[in-house]
Amino acid sequence: MQRVCFLLTVHPDRLDDYERRHAEVWPEMRAALREAGWHNYSLFSRGDGTIIGYLETDDFDAAREAMARVEVNTRWQAEMAPFFQGIDGNPDEAMSPLREIFHLD
Repeated sequence: MQRVCFLLTVHPDRLDDYERRHAEVWPEMRAALREAGWHNYSLFSRGDGTIIGYLETDDFDAAREAMARVEVNTRWQAEMAPFFQGIDGNPDEAMSPLREIFHLD
């Protein structure tokens, strides 16, 4: 299982709205993520606009490609794009995995 961690930046003045949106992720979006192989997917906020994402998957590139083919993801990404700083295009395309340097297990 591949562990993936990434950073994104939300406009600080939009952070509360961003967090509210994620409290109510569409059921069809949740189902699509699971079907595409996104497991244990979590988002964390540092409070200054920094978003830390974590997920586990068999193959991150394949999981992203599977989501790119799903219509609900296209709608979700279009609605989320205005929240982010420094991203041209869909936010999910800007997820650049951090290099793992230690894992206890």
